[in-house]
Amino acid sequence: MSKYLLENESSERLLFRRITPFDFEAWLSFYHNPKSTQFWDGLPSDPVEACQTQFDRIFERYENDLGGMNALILKETGELVGICGLLVQIVDDVEELEIGYSVLPKFWLKGFAFEAAQKCKEYAFQNKFSESLISIIHVDNVPSQKVALKNGMHLDKTTSYKDNPVHIFRVTKG
Repeated sequence: MSKYLLENESSERLLFRRITPFDFEAWLSFYHNPKSTQFWDGLPSDPVEACQTQFDRIFERYENDLGGMNALILKETGELVGICGLLVQIVDDVEELEIGYSVLPKFWLKGFAFEAAQKCKEYAFQNKFSESLISIIHVDNVPSQKVALKNGMHLDKTTSYKDNPVHIFRVTKG
């Protein structure tokens, strides 16, 4: 089990749990909305293939203790809202701990990405996983950049990650 997972953690509106294969169908709607992936080059164009690729990577991370996404479950209804987690990443040859987040389109603009990202930040710092955390965000993805800024991050640098131009936002343990 990955030490970075927020299993059984919660925030005001969300429960965090391990993603299972049963979440695939609910998460697939993310890939059916072209706006979900409009900023990221290199993803499979077929929604099912793109979702399967992501799920394969999620389970690979779990097995290799490289962090992982958590399913974000709306306490009120039990619905899957999105995924968020702490991910071990290599950026410019440096190992970093990233807060990654994605929310299903029907839940956009309701503060769920920020709520989940903030919980990940608090969890990482409380458990002393790292002195700083990053978020890797495409240079054109302004909504995700706003989440990072609201989460206390600042623009640290601009670089290339998986053949995409990205901003690296960083927050240091205060």
